[in-house]
Amino acid sequence: MSSSTVVTPAVEPRSAAAPRGSTRPVPSRRARGGTAAWGVAPFAVYVALFLVLPTVIALATGFVDEDGAPTLDTVAALGDPFVLRGFGTSIALSAVTAVIGALLGALVSYAIVSARPEGMLRSVIDAASGVLAQFGGVMLAFAFIATIGIQGGVTVLLRDLAGIDIFADGVWLYESPGLILPYIYFQVPLMIIVFLPALESLKPQWAEANATLGGTTATFWWRIGIPVLWPSFLGSLLLLFANAFSSYATAAALTSQGQSIVPLQIRAALTSETLLGRENLAGALALGMVVVMVIVMTLYALLQRRADRWRR
Repeated sequence: MSSSTVVTPAVEPRSAAAPRGSTRPVPSRRARGGTAAWGVAPFAVYVALFLVLPTVIALATGFVDEDGAPTLDTVAALGDPFVLRGFGTSIALSAVTAVIGALLGALVSYAIVSARPEGMLRSVIDAASGVLAQFGGVMLAFAFIATIGIQGGVTVLLRDLAGIDIFADGVWLYESPGLILPYIYFQVPLMIIVFLPALESLKPQWAEANATLGGTTATFWWRIGIPVLWPSFLGSLLLLFANAFSSYATAAALTSQGQSIVPLQIRAALTSETLLGRENLAGALALGMVVVMVIVMTLYALLQRRADRWRR
């Protein structure tokens, strides 16, 4: 080798993901995937034990008789008029409370979207929505009984001071129509939680472009705001429907006469003496509920995918 030859030292190839000047080894994609898999393993076990396995067992009971032999007779019971009336009542109750909750929640979200995120008003509403959306079950039923029950505080005041008897036409609070008020109580806060981020995703540049082109406020909402928000609104509406359709404890605590909705029919199939020997009917009813929920959540996922395009 001559003295004028330039020798280039050998340099080991460095990963493209490694930061410049860093000497720490960068884990490969396979290694990162393995670490992530171990990280979600506890959650996967939890879902398998407390969600997937009970669901499979509940659904499987709808396809066997009392002796464990395969049969479709239990599933055929879904066509019973009593069961169909329960599904109709559950769907109607869920739809009414979802629509009312979605409209009221959207109006409240629109009213507070311009408030400062760190301000007192926004903090109070965010905190209240988070708490009230989870305030259901027996606690909520007792709150309504103590407030507008037959001897509730508001009921007695209206009757004694104003001569107004809210139960003059019957004790509606303990029947299916009476469930609308308690359900709306937790539907509106849930709508605020899920719909407020969609309202915040409206970019100020869109309003500026609309104003620059001579558009009005009505033009902005008709041509920009509503087309952008309707997938999020419908998705939130479906989420509220699913929330009401699967609710059990509030209805069980308030309605003691009759099994008007499907969750209460499942309880009756498991505990009632009049349906003794037809416990597997609960599995068939659960199958019907799962079918409805799968349809609703599939539509919700499709709408959320469409709504996410505007949040990027």
